Amino acid sequence: MVMTRLLAGTVAAAALVAVAAAPAQAAVNDPLYNKQWGLQQIRAEQAWAISTGSNVVIAVVDTGVDLRQPDLQSKLVPGATFVDCGPASCGDGDWRGPDGEPDAGDEHGTHVAGIAAAATGNGAGVAGVAPDAKIMPIKVLEAGSGSFADIAAGIRYAADHGAQVVNLSLGALPGSQALTLVGLESDVTEAIAYAQTKGVAVIAAAGNETAPLCDTPAWEPGALCVTATDRNELKAWYSNLGVKTDLKAVAAPGGAGLVNCDDDVWSSVPTGTGSATCGQGDYDAYAGTSMATPYVSGVAALLFAQGRSLDNVYSVLMSTARTPVVGLRGFYTPAYGWGIVDAQAAVAAPRT
Repeated sequence: MVMTRLLAGTVAAAALVAVAAAPAQAAVNDPLYNKQWGLQQIRAEQAWAISTGSNVVIAVVDTGVDLRQPDLQSKLVPGATFVDCGPASCGDGDWRGPDGEPDAGDEHGTHVAGIAAAATGNGAGVAGVAPDAKIMPIKVLEAGSGSFADIAAGIRYAADHGAQVVNLSLGALPGSQALTLVGLESDVTEAIAYAQTKGVAVIAAAGNETAPLCDTPAWEPGALCVTATDRNELKAWYSNLGVKTDLKAVAAPGGAGLVNCDDDVWSSVPTGTGSATCGQGDYDAYAGTSMATPYVSGVAALLFAQGRSLDNVYSVLMSTARTPVVGLRGFYTPAYGWGIVDAQAAVAAPRT
């Protein structure tokens, strides 16, 4: 079964007017930090005094990562490639894949990795949510698509090789939930269940089709579904709702998906692939629930670095999230799940 879409991308339309407060003066020296409104929205910097995600491994199960990207090179642990490989890995997670040639859309995994854990305070590019976490690059998608079998193999590899967080910024089209519900497709469902037995958090994108349900794999039991917000803390227009049977859903910054680079999410891309529109060769601004998901994975890494259990990590991510406008915590809505993740509140929560 083919997973036909990455959960990223922008759509041309009239720009929204940003009314969020200007970001605080940067405490780090990454040049693009002041454009990273998402870090302000989730209160990441305030959490760093307590946890930076030290030594936690986030597996980015995606299109692979540019292993030579300056903001990621020092953050990588050995990865794997499952595209066109059969059940065993035949590569190291590089975005170029086994044939050595990049495909359109394969910049995606490098962008996702940078949001979660780019080198921070190094005077280059962007800051990551979990500055001292590591990235495990796992390539399961090529040119924007892949199979359930390859994705499942990537999840299992991550769980068996030291990852504590699996980031899935990918998903099948709406309606594919039926395949797993009736048992016609079980590879990813079983892989997520396996990761849970190893104490690994699986954080997955809700999807970008404005649909009512989280796409699979975010739909699957044990995965935490992530919806997207814009810089004004409104639900992003493209984002699916955070509806799934176990109600494991939160929100995080995904960008406006319109025409202004700074209303989207800045992060690393493979060297030299940044768009002319946004004007940065090694960095670019994307939008999607793909971008929201690594914000949550980064906060999960901050929590695991505190020695928390998987159950506590999930519980804290949801219980400390805040619903925009009303500011409530512990309050579920379809648009935001349990709310926008709050790193500052999360790392201060009890470790029960």
